[in-house]
Amino acid sequence: MSVTIKDIAQICKVSEGTVDRALNDRPGISKKTKEYILKVAKELNYTPNHLARGLAKGRSMTLGVILFDVRNPYFAKLMNAIEVKAREIGYVVFPIFTHHDPQNERKALEHFKTRQVDGIIMFSVQSGHEFEKELLDLKIPIVTIGNRISGGWTYVGINERESMKDAVKHVISQGYEEIIYICPPLTRRGEVNLYTLEERLAGCREGLSEMGKKEPLVIMDSDYIKAISQIDLESQPKKAIVCPADIYALEVLNHFKKNKIRVPEQVGLMGFDDIDTLKYISPRLCSVRYPVSEIGITAVNRLLEEIDGNHNKHLNVLLLQHQIVTGESL
Repeated sequence: MSVTIKDIAQICKVSEGTVDRALNDRPGISKKTKEYILKVAKELNYTPNHLARGLAKGRSMTLGVILFDVRNPYFAKLMNAIEVKAREIGYVVFPIFTHHDPQNERKALEHFKTRQVDGIIMFSVQSGHEFEKELLDLKIPIVTIGNRISGGWTYVGINERESMKDAVKHVISQGYEEIIYICPPLTRRGEVNLYTLEERLAGCREGLSEMGKKEPLVIMDSDYIKAISQIDLESQPKKAIVCPADIYALEVLNHFKKNKIRVPEQVGLMGFDDIDTLKYISPRLCSVRYPVSEIGITAVNRLLEEIDGNHNKHLNVLLLQHQIVTGESL
């Protein structure tokens, strides 16, 4: 006869909920108790029956994930962390990519409603009261990452504004006087949720202001390479290009190499995300590193709390461990 959570709870003299938290690596339990429960479970050769548990609780044991796409290595790493963590605790993940299209996002939400997923993790394309009403009408627990919707939804991420502020201050500390800030998606202001990018731009401006420097030159052109090529980068004062994502910075670096513009001798370059690709690039790009995998794992844990009914509409989890990666491009 197979061992159950109830059996382990009786032996350990704790509640079934405490055993469940220990087995699924969830908060709300002391380290000592968790270690004891795991030891007993191992000795009893306990094997979780996720399907049976899901059926008993009226759950599908599935989670929906909505992201922009996986062309950006950041999203690929985030998706991997979510899937691995969910699988560890018996959930199957269904990812849908919106490609920054609000209509695709609506279809994804409707699809997840039809599939009766237990919860949704989303990097939202939309925001506003009407959208929030649509989410509430789903009656499905939701955790947001990246783009905040409002304070009424659990959010997991970094402090975007402070992270970029620190990045810009680092650039200025290296002797640069002017910042050229590249962010093509800002052309869609008013159309889509740009919380993350707006916060990073605000952080750039605040950082420059606090350092006594003038406003950045913001380039929002889709053909930002052409826009950069029209700027005299070697004229004084000394200039640096700052990008809110490494994927833009790498395109800029590629352009500079083709045109024999030396980084950092002629112009500085700063990215954001510290994607794995950077380890193969020369010069090594200066960037901002933050715990992408931890964001995904925390989002899954928070979503499970919401699924269990432990909802706190004011719960916002900010993972502040961002770090400036100095690199060689400044």
